[in-house]
Amino acid sequence: MAPLETSQNRPLDARARAAIDALDSHVRDMVSWHFSPETGAPFWLDFASRLDWDPREAIRSFADLRRFGPFQDEWLRGGPVQRWVPRGLAGKPVFVFETGGTTGIPKTRVACDDFRTDYERFSATLPEPYFPHGANWLMLGPSGPRRLRLSVEHLAQFRGGICFCVDLDPRWVVKLIRNGWTEHLEAYKAHVIDQAVAILTAGHDIRCMFTTPKLLEALALRLESMGTSIGQMGITGIFGGGTEFTPQWNRFAREELLDGAYLTPTYGNTLMGLAPSAPSGPDNGYTITYYAPQPRAVIEVVSFDDPDQVVAYGATGRVRLTTLTRECFIPGFLERDEGEREPPHDTYPWDGVSGVRPFHKLASSTTVGVY
Repeated sequence: MAPLETSQNRPLDARARAAIDALDSHVRDMVSWHFSPETGAPFWLDFASRLDWDPREAIRSFADLRRFGPFQDEWLRGGPVQRWVPRGLAGKPVFVFETGGTTGIPKTRVACDDFRTDYERFSATLPEPYFPHGANWLMLGPSGPRRLRLSVEHLAQFRGGICFCVDLDPRWVVKLIRNGWTEHLEAYKAHVIDQAVAILTAGHDIRCMFTTPKLLEALALRLESMGTSIGQMGITGIFGGGTEFTPQWNRFAREELLDGAYLTPTYGNTLMGLAPSAPSGPDNGYTITYYAPQPRAVIEVVSFDDPDQVVAYGATGRVRLTTLTRECFIPGFLERDEGEREPPHDTYPWDGVSGVRPFHKLASSTTVGVY
């Protein structure tokens, strides 16, 4: 049998078919792992014991995962967290990461090496001229029990640099917003930017950074008030995340804030990992389309009325996430986001999502702080 070709010189439809085959094979491997008594986590082994079918025999493709039904948000809230640790990873050091808690008790995810693997793969998407190996990084984003801080720190180390971080508690930001404490909110944002400026002006030769749209704008304006800019401070590459990466803001940032620095938006969270974006600019109206890191995670845009129905290209729907690693199996999780389904891209031969924003039915109860 000839080896599977995945060169980008092949037509996109052929690579898309190859990606589907690779995903189906990966699904079978992950289901076998998570539902085998020797390797599976207590949660999934207990789940399987109450089924009248064996997932290891019945699940043969990604489409078959629908047999599990929708993943319940509440399953990830509360403990004991050990129920999510696969037996096959017994003895390995375990991290526990939490979501921001903007919709209730924070959801938790256990991890051993997933955050390192995800960001090492993401590293390959960063253009070297703007994200040079050996460069130092600034992590200007949420700290605390989130995987983002450790992930960016590992990314810097993986690329041969050192990462500098700030203290930022997004849960305090959420409380300030919910209570209408605008003065305190502005003071806290200034406190975070103070930390970033102190690091950037300390002679550490920082070239790359992670941040969010709100913090990037605040940093750029602070530097402008000091008579300098992001580019003049030596920053050449920025990767950011957050649902406020609209086409309008994307254009504004490139034209007014970056001073020559390269910006690559990403879409990620504790459960998914990190979805890079395809190139955006004047030629596509600055539209940002994200592509999940298949086969380790899959994003679908599904109907608001029927989560098993994928919408047409260009149509709007809710984001449904499936995570498929040895450390984490989450089939059919309905995210708190919505967006438009986008076709495969030359670099990413599977579906993407654009226009990511809070799911309209939850938007009124969701507080967006630093993101």
